[in-house]
Amino acid sequence: MILLIALAAALAVFLISATVIIFIIGPTLLLQPRRRTAEFYRKAGLPTDPTELDLEFEEINIHTHDGFRLNSWLIKSKQPAKGTIIYLHGVADCKIDGLRFAKLMHDNHYNMFLHDSRRHGQSEGTHCTYGYHEKNDVTTIINYLVSRTDLSLGKIGLFGTSMGAAVAIQSAAIDKRISAVVSENSFAALRKIFDDYQKRIIKLPFHYLRNIVIIHSELRAKFKARDVSPLESVKNIHIPILFVYGTVDPLINYQYSIQLFEKATEPKELYPIEGAAHNNTWDIGGEKYQNKLLDFYKRNLT
Repeated sequence: MILLIALAAALAVFLISATVIIFIIGPTLLLQPRRRTAEFYRKAGLPTDPTELDLEFEEINIHTHDGFRLNSWLIKSKQPAKGTIIYLHGVADCKIDGLRFAKLMHDNHYNMFLHDSRRHGQSEGTHCTYGYHEKNDVTTIINYLVSRTDLSLGKIGLFGTSMGAAVAIQSAAIDKRISAVVSENSFAALRKIFDDYQKRIIKLPFHYLRNIVIIHSELRAKFKARDVSPLESVKNIHIPILFVYGTVDPLINYQYSIQLFEKATEPKELYPIEGAAHNNTWDIGGEKYQNKLLDFYKRNLT
């Protein structure tokens, strides 16, 4: 009996301590992810600037509806554009990650627009909300592009990876000017993906800890985590969507892409990349994947 009481007391102390720690650091980890810089890509031997790929560009600062500056690159097609594609990066990443994709699409006569999402890269912003506010930022970007009388936009497409894929899906559900979406390694719902991260990083399965972090985060960032749900948004999309996933992704379960595909309306496509993890789909997918992207946008934007 004494042993059971001691164990119960130890467990109570542990839970109280874990709750306090998670309450303090959890919202910061969720809402203020680290900012990946050019140095990360430089060390990896990858381009950090459009000029390194012989791409002429404009550096543009666009302001969101709530006053944050989004640092952006516009890379115009030198020939009449087949369409315009907006690149959306993943959490903690930045627009640099999209340079190789931008090179491919530019060389095939598309305009490219890349930006650092709010609270990422060189953009301003207090909190990352995984699409709750970011989807409206995409609409602001489209408004800007449409206002450019010197641009021949054609149809507008999105390419999003990881968090960017979730943002792309949420954006397409509210902005009918978007004509096609590529979603690479998206999550299905923020609350569920936070459960996954909690179990993997903090090693605690308790949902009440998730709820503590979510509630505290919602109050700080003025958003509703339950509304960050690509799985719900995708039901309201009636444009072509290509769902791409790596079959050995350790960060976001590839089943989420399959769930999204199953909930989506036609036209839709599912494209697994065998042996790809979360951040190497471009390398593992290789030329076959690049050709798939070119074919998808050709059929749906031109």
